[in-house]
Amino acid sequence: MPAAPDDVKAPPADAITSPTGLASKVLQAGSGTEKPGPSDTVTVHYSGWTTDGKQFDSSVDRGKTISFGLDQVIKGWTEGLQLMVTGEKRRFWIPGNLAYGENPRPGAPKGMLVFDVELFDIKKAPEPPPVPEDVAAPPADAVKTSSGLASKVLSPGNGSRHPKATDQVEVHYSGWTTDGELFDSSVVRGESIVFPLNRVISGWTEGVQLMVGGEKRRFWIPAELAYGKNPPPGAPAGMLVFDVELLDIL
Repeated sequence: MPAAPDDVKAPPADAITSPTGLASKVLQAGSGTEKPGPSDTVTVHYSGWTTDGKQFDSSVDRGKTISFGLDQVIKGWTEGLQLMVTGEKRRFWIPGNLAYGENPRPGAPKGMLVFDVELFDIKKAPEPPPVPEDVAAPPADAVKTSSGLASKVLSPGNGSRHPKATDQVEVHYSGWTTDGELFDSSVVRGESIVFPLNRVISGWTEGVQLMVGGEKRRFWIPAELAYGKNPPPGAPAGMLVFDVELLDIL
């Protein structure tokens, strides 16, 4: 078990503090030159302590490195790992608001956390797809249904079968708000998604049934067929634009 750092209680004078309050100090210089981006996957060894010196987690103890996407961890890790190069070892003092907070979920440590992190590898995330030129509104050659759903075929399919609402489908997709903000993308994650067509927003249920296997289509989905104008927390509001590629009908 790695011993608690001597400076576990607070960042020392030679630590560098960012505008967010994240403090860090290089323990071992790296051999690489490239730093990870906010969506890249990294492989690391780490140990973590609370400021009273109690170790709460350590991949070193488990004897196995861990890999994860930088957009899937606490904010202090997302920010901090982007400062590092491969081969580097760095100590972080992560304030509670960049970790699990002062009232964390059960099992998570609270307050400022201290991590020693060694970066072994960086796997670059796929480049995000370009924002469609017609993201603001459906173009003149888009086809509209009676529900208000608009769509345009971007590349024809190689199949003849259309999915039914009760089918499961496998797709790749990217979604934008009409101001061009990418809010979700299986392409960026590098992993297609499978789901039943009757368990998604109405615009998807209707729209994907228009497609055949191998087809790629752009949809302009009005708010009433998406998440509405006052959506639940985390969901985008208003009209949404999706590029969808139908990979398989299951």
